[in-house]
Amino acid sequence: NNDAMLMPGAIAALLEAARMGGVKDILTLAQYDWQTGTLVDHGCRLDLFYNPVPQSEESDSEIAMTIGACLWIRRDVWHTLGGFPVWMESIGEDLYLCCTARLRGGRVRVAAGSGYRHWQGKTFGGNRAGEGGLSSTLLRRRLSERNKTFAMFTCTPGMVVVPLLLAHLVLLMVEGVLLSVIRHNSRLFRDIYLAVPRALIAQRNTLCRVRHDNMAARRISTGEYFRAFAWRPRKLSMLIRYGWPRIRR
Repeated sequence: NNDAMLMPGAIAALLEAARMGGVKDILTLAQYDWQTGTLVDHGCRLDLFYNPVPQSEESDSEIAMTIGACLWIRRDVWHTLGGFPVWMESIGEDLYLCCTARLRGGRVRVAAGSGYRHWQGKTFGGNRAGEGGLSSTLLRRRLSERNKTFAMFTCTPGMVVVPLLLAHLVLLMVEGVLLSVIRHNSRLFRDIYLAVPRALIAQRNTLCRVRHDNMAARRISTGEYFRAFAWRPRKLSMLIRYGWPRIRR
């Protein structure tokens, strides 16, 4: 990304990890905040609603995704997976790519020995907690909520996708209503939350085709897929810690 910078030894660490791992693996490095230099994560797990859960400690346990700011992937694997999907526009393409790689037997791993610095939210705004709590922009939230839902539908293996998607949509509508009432802004519900089911309907043909292709290429069980997931809802943890987010235009 144009808002990220590799730290010394990064290329060597990634190359060594690539040589020692599987050809289908996606690699990343420890992420540090651009401005403060503090550790942000060692990659991310996902909660059941596909919200990234940062890993604060280096571990051998499997992670679910890394953000696109620092993502290492073989060229042939990139083309096999189809790269970043154009139907997502922006935000969430890295989530989708990591999920499809895992479905086909790859892993998402953090290379040890170096890291990268990243100015989080520089391009789209938000994506970090400041002194005033959580803050984001309407565009980021709209794309994020929509594209996480797209990834859930196209990548969740088995029939578990049906109750999971229904629960996700119900909770999303409840969240949208509450946030709109608290912030006295009906546009939040209309432009962010209600836009999700509308997008699912509008893009249903593309999403169903992509899901069919992903399930046909799947090489792992449902249990193996969810092994990299966390069970505590990320949004609930953030709500308890920071309160309701502020959404800017």
